[in-house]
Amino acid sequence: KNKIIMINKIKLTLYFVFLISASFAQQADEIVGKYHLPNKLDIEIFAYNNKYYGKIIALNGFEDGQIKDINNPNKSKQNEPLIGKIIIKDLKYDKEKKIWINGSIYGPEKGLMLNFKIIEIKQDEIKVVASKYLFWRELEWIKI
Repeated sequence: KNKIIMINKIKLTLYFVFLISASFAQQADEIVGKYHLPNKLDIEIFAYNNKYYGKIIALNGFEDGQIKDINNPNKSKQNEPLIGKIIIKDLKYDKEKKIWINGSIYGPEKGLMLNFKIIEIKQDEIKVVASKYLFWRELEWIKI
């Protein structure tokens, strides 16, 4: 009888560990998806090795038809296409604050790399913050 109780306790503990880890992964993965940005780009955010990345999937007339990374400060990359370019890197989920932090985002309009975090998720949009030194900007991206 004691053995059965012990086995049931172990099963129950494993079940709760599974539930907690599954809910953590689900919360962290809430940002995975496709978004339309105010600069007309569409991006797809995806998870890889417990971090989040984003790549350009559509241009929608971005910067009056720009299709290559012409403003990249690295001249050898200025001829690369924007479609498929990874512009969000190394975003991590902070489970205490329930935000995604310590990422970077590349802005092909000016060829700038900025600090990046996602601070809120709503039904059909996310709030993001991009910053450089003391300057920051909060934007809303529409989920598509």
